[in-house]
Amino acid sequence: MSTITTHSTSGAARSKLKGPGVFSYSIMLALAFYAAAPLVVLFLNSLKSTEEASTNSFGLPQSVNWSNYIDAWRIGGFSTTLLNSTILVALSVAGVLVVSFLAAYGLARYTPRGHDFFLTYLLVGSTIPVQLYLIPLFVFLTRNELMDNLFVLSVLYVAKFAPFATFLLRAFLLGISSDFEDAARVDGASEFQVLRKIVVPLLAPAIMTVGLVTGLQVWNEFTLAVTLIQSEELKPVSTSLFAFQQRHGTDWGLTNAGAVITVLPVIILFLLLQRRFIEGLTQGGSKG
Repeated sequence: MSTITTHSTSGAARSKLKGPGVFSYSIMLALAFYAAAPLVVLFLNSLKSTEEASTNSFGLPQSVNWSNYIDAWRIGGFSTTLLNSTILVALSVAGVLVVSFLAAYGLARYTPRGHDFFLTYLLVGSTIPVQLYLIPLFVFLTRNELMDNLFVLSVLYVAKFAPFATFLLRAFLLGISSDFEDAARVDGASEFQVLRKIVVPLLAPAIMTVGLVTGLQVWNEFTLAVTLIQSEELKPVSTSLFAFQQRHGTDWGLTNAGAVITVLPVIILFLLLQRRFIEGLTQGGSKG
């Protein structure tokens, strides 16, 4: 009887373990399909002619037009816009990491005067839509001859995206004990050595997450880019799809091909860094 009871108990336990596993995998498969389906539709439409993309948006292409990618690359000027966006991402990510790391460390380890006000200021500033200050910003840059400048645009991106990065890094730092830093100071380490040898290694997953999120935001940003960059040779990749606007409509075949070219580097980068990205985001959110 005891053997039978043991077998029945273990069988019930296994059934309980299998139940949530099947349910969880079903949910994950459904979410994966929900996320991947638009990308699949976008890719299929990029292989269609404009007429077929308009009339048969969700079906398989009747004839595969790989030439759409060649035409989209040439008409959209992707050889120029991809390079410009890469420069913008590099400058913006570097600036955001420096500013947000120093601000987050100060707010997490010290309590300066006006600490709460500064946090509130960052929170409010990060939620203000860009349309509210776009016109005065445009006037200011025009008067000071700062238009059509990738460096100036990257500085604006740093101001725009640094608040969120500061909150994320601060939340992560609050979950890290300061004992390591205190021990390093007792051993004679300077503040710079503490930051470089103690804090930065511990904060590496969150730093990578901030860099990836900021890079994606800069890569996809459109409003500031299309308003403040007028020269064709300086436009970023987010403005390339404008090239497929025709007088009486839009060439949807080339537009979809251009969209695939735009999102492909982002997808590849995320797939390569997804483990680090999720690790840093979850740890930063759970430790705040």
